[in-house]
Amino acid sequence: MSDALRIAHGAFGRVALLDMDRPLVRHAHPHCHVLLKVEGADTHFIVGNDIAPLTSTNAVLIDGWKPHAYVHQPGQPRSLILALYIEPNWLKEFRPGWAASGAPGFFGTSDGEISPRIRTLTLRLAADMMSSPERTAAHEATLSDLMVAVIERFTRWRASDSLIRNMSLPAFDRRIRKAAETIRSQEGPSASMDDIARQSGLSRAHFFRLFESSIGVPPRVFSNVVRMEKAVAAVLHQDAPVAEISDQLGFPEPSHFTRFFTNHAGVGPREFRTVSRLAS
Repeated sequence: MSDALRIAHGAFGRVALLDMDRPLVRHAHPHCHVLLKVEGADTHFIVGNDIAPLTSTNAVLIDGWKPHAYVHQPGQPRSLILALYIEPNWLKEFRPGWAASGAPGFFGTSDGEISPRIRTLTLRLAADMMSSPERTAAHEATLSDLMVAVIERFTRWRASDSLIRNMSLPAFDRRIRKAAETIRSQEGPSASMDDIARQSGLSRAHFFRLFESSIGVPPRVFSNVVRMEKAVAAVLHQDAPVAEISDQLGFPEPSHFTRFFTNHAGVGPREFRTVSRLAS
């Protein structure tokens, strides 16, 4: 079973220090997502259709809404991973164009060789989170330096103003925009994708093709992303028992919610909440 050693959250998004020894299902995030190895075995993620190595010298780089998965083979040694889930609006405070970190093509590659500075900041942030989880302001300062170093190395950051202008253009069919809004606004059990396709006035096949070409992920993956972000917010900010949160989100059984959460986050909701609150 994978362990969450530390989780920090704030305006920047989330940072998790994960001791990984189990796979994660194909999923996505609405964040700029960076994976950095701290120690342990070299491993890899599948990002889109690419195999992206994660080593002491190589980072995995994932654009917002880019589908990815972690494939951990039975018997493979554990890997200690620093996982960054960074909010584009937080990066916008550094440079307005860095809000484009939520757009496809921001990184332009699914992995890359890190600089000595990135390696140093990765180890510093991981060590400080372990030794002093309550020093959130210091962690955010180190995270700021780390993300600046990552973006300057792996993106066309000088051209990001044009990227963000493109983000503001109407990117997809109004029927798909409405379907996405319907999925985001759902409370309780997820609606059938067939029902949403019918409400959109599209055949199932056409709806699935148009949705994925517009948003970058299939509608079921999009629905899971939305549901997972609601789950994370509830686990972090509510004191309700996990069984009550499970019911709020429309899972038929708490065990189904725990499995869903674990398959997406690597750890269950109770551990996620307990470890996150060490930084409070």
